[in-house]
Amino acid sequence: MAASGVQVANMMKAAVIYEPGAPEVLKIESRPVPRPRDGEVLIRVKAFGLNRSELFTRQGHSPNVRFPRILGIEAVGTVEEAPGATRVRKGDVVATAMGGLGREIDGGYAEYTCVPATQVQAIRTQLGWETLGAMPEMLQTAWGSLFKWLRLEKGERLLVRGGTTSVGLAAAAIAKTRGAFVVATTRNLAREGLLRENGADQVLIDDGSLASQTRAAVPDGMDKVLELVGTTTLEDSLLCCKQGGIVCMTGIVGNKWSFDEFSPMSAIPTAVCLTTYAGESEDFMATPLESLAEQVADGKLHVQVGKVFHLDDIVEAHRSMEDNKAGGKIVVLT
Repeated sequence: MAASGVQVANMMKAAVIYEPGAPEVLKIESRPVPRPRDGEVLIRVKAFGLNRSELFTRQGHSPNVRFPRILGIEAVGTVEEAPGATRVRKGDVVATAMGGLGREIDGGYAEYTCVPATQVQAIRTQLGWETLGAMPEMLQTAWGSLFKWLRLEKGERLLVRGGTTSVGLAAAAIAKTRGAFVVATTRNLAREGLLRENGADQVLIDDGSLASQTRAAVPDGMDKVLELVGTTTLEDSLLCCKQGGIVCMTGIVGNKWSFDEFSPMSAIPTAVCLTTYAGESEDFMATPLESLAEQVADGKLHVQVGKVFHLDDIVEAHRSMEDNKAGGKIVVLT
């Protein structure tokens, strides 16, 4: 029984995957609502964002994920039950992400999800579910990349490669609010307006070789580079960075996981640092989500929501993600 004495539903709607494949392998079905133990939080999911890691899992590229599984590495909603919890209570608006969600345990593609209390943030906000649903993983990834590993400072020149991705748009917007000079890339000239609306001071058309473009504009190179395309452009991104600068590889939207050949001594320029960022539950919990939500509500930070779907349309939502045509974060409402 919930704390109020109201009986929680016995069954819920969920999108379940039994084997890897095309978007159609996601099946809507009825599942028992999970029951939380002490130290766990049962969340009534209101919305969740789609992430490319879920696309990779659906395609069979996550060997440690066992099927059947409810995917979804993030979710927002309200607390239904929280036995033994002290930081959240029934009715709180909360967000969760990472910590094995959607991979080791069933995730957010459902009307309810049950997660450890240690990976739940309460948020006091009046933002709509469409906006909140876009925020947890996207802002965690952007924030962690910028400030945990790139250590971005006011006045620095930041190159966001893969600028029209949801994380790229969020990173540019956040960096701009922190006083950085933001250069963002796209392969499509028609996306320049989108990038500038989300904080880009300068837009470069990515033809696969940006080093000459960036060096023409900034001869000594960029201070920091956020690489979201992946291995297909990483070596060129390293050449865009100045000595003493940092390149952080966070995304793999280029859909290539490894190099055919990689010689670190020739690929990494002298005195340029290379790191990666993946983000785990502790990184999510360190993200100032409520503060960022306040900035969004005040119009100081823009969150680019692309397309919004409902849970019954999860196949179409995945197809849209795979086609890279959303123009921002894809959000699914339950």
